[in-house]
Amino acid sequence: MDVVNKRIMLFSGSSNPELAQGISKSIGIELGKVKLEKFANGEIYARFLESVRGADLFIVQSVAGQVNDALMELLIMTDAAKRASARSVTAVISHYGYARQDRKSAAREPITAKLVANLLETAGVDRTITIDLHQGQIQGFFDTPVNHLTALGLFADYFGKQNIENLCVVSPDVGRAKAAKKLASMLGADLAIMHKSRPAHNVSEVSNVIGDVRGKNCIVNDDMIDTAGTITNGAKALMEAGAASVRISATHAVFSDPAIDRLEACPAKEIVVCDTIPLDKSRLSDKFHIISVAPLFGRAIMNVYNEGSVSELFDPDFAL
Repeated sequence: MDVVNKRIMLFSGSSNPELAQGISKSIGIELGKVKLEKFANGEIYARFLESVRGADLFIVQSVAGQVNDALMELLIMTDAAKRASARSVTAVISHYGYARQDRKSAAREPITAKLVANLLETAGVDRTITIDLHQGQIQGFFDTPVNHLTALGLFADYFGKQNIENLCVVSPDVGRAKAAKKLASMLGADLAIMHKSRPAHNVSEVSNVIGDVRGKNCIVNDDMIDTAGTITNGAKALMEAGAASVRISATHAVFSDPAIDRLEACPAKEIVVCDTIPLDKSRLSDKFHIISVAPLFGRAIMNVYNEGSVSELFDPDFAL
């Protein structure tokens, strides 16, 4: 019997080519050639311009911006790869769209996070690599492997190098408390939690700050910033509670209007986000700092391809 040699190939969808280029550079693998177009009626066309037969494909796509187009493009690229006899397809999803609808909170609502998982698996995705899902339990919506990365280590490294004294990591809500506690442990900082209510979609009110933030330099950490209402209200509440300063950090900079204006006007000294979603840097002032997740994704891709541990990239004590 002939031995089949493994072959890795990296491709980019159209939603975040800059991140894909960063991943390509970090692992020394050139991006493959693929033709992506739209027909006059808006339908998406994809064709790989080189053989993918027998290859392990990694397709980088951010399901953000034009969310529906980005998701459909990923599905179509996966289908094309499978029909071209790719050995496996791994979806490298830097931002998992529709993740906020992860349960039924009212009658007759959908669970879109589960629907997206079903669509990916039906298209032929064999594995998913993603980062900071809105809820970690979304991994359980898949019947195929999911490697769930976190940017907490990147934030810890960035803020740790600033040698900020009297630090306090603040969770914007109870649901984010576990992640905030982990970041606080990495930084040797105190922990506080904001209590909020959400009277409507994209509307939030901070009613209380649990923990002593008086005189502390606070770092608010969340998985995403959409319209920035929650996190800017939180920054104001912290300053009113006596915080010495506030910095805001989040993995996914969705930045729907009027997020940038709100962040510019809020009392936070610094806004630190990752490049999981492409950003128009010309709209951002010096108040904003962008951390690249490309090296982290690159290492995860190579560990998956070489059948190594992915958990050791961010949690060496629990490497499998």
